[in-house]
Amino acid sequence: MSKPFSGAVAAYIGLGSNLDDPIEQVRSARADCAAIPGVRELAFSSLYRSSPMGPQDQPDYINAVMAVATELEAAALLRHLQRIEKEHGRVRTQQRWGARTLDLDLLIYGEQGIDTVELTVPHPGLGQRAFVLYPLFEIAPELVVPGLGRIADLVVNCPLEGLKRID
Repeated sequence: MSKPFSGAVAAYIGLGSNLDDPIEQVRSARADCAAIPGVRELAFSSLYRSSPMGPQDQPDYINAVMAVATELEAAALLRHLQRIEKEHGRVRTQQRWGARTLDLDLLIYGEQGIDTVELTVPHPGLGQRAFVLYPLFEIAPELVVPGLGRIADLVVNCPLEGLKRID
């Protein structure tokens, strides 16, 4: 992984899709995230296929994790991620864990713990979700997740649960 630029924070973004050509949605979202002003890609994981959380009557997900260096505040980065989701046709409904064209989650923002109405970082559930932990471990095996500990320890305690690396 390359070094962040001066004054930047290392952040990790989870990418997921299970509608409208999910592999292309994730690949396109990668480029869109890297094009955000004040953001530079540092690393990108392999793509992984996972079973859906919640309702099982939906297609499998394609997931990945991206490491970035950013000069943006966490809330500003989140707003850019939500704009990208919308541009990809994401429609937010009341149904939790439903099918979607694109889901971008700000997983980790530097060493900060953030708990506001709009944003919680580290992302809730990060420590129990194989589709986040394994791609994150792939690109940042030495990472310490704020409040949760070493990524290597989290992966050891998280079963694969059908997660498959696809590239």
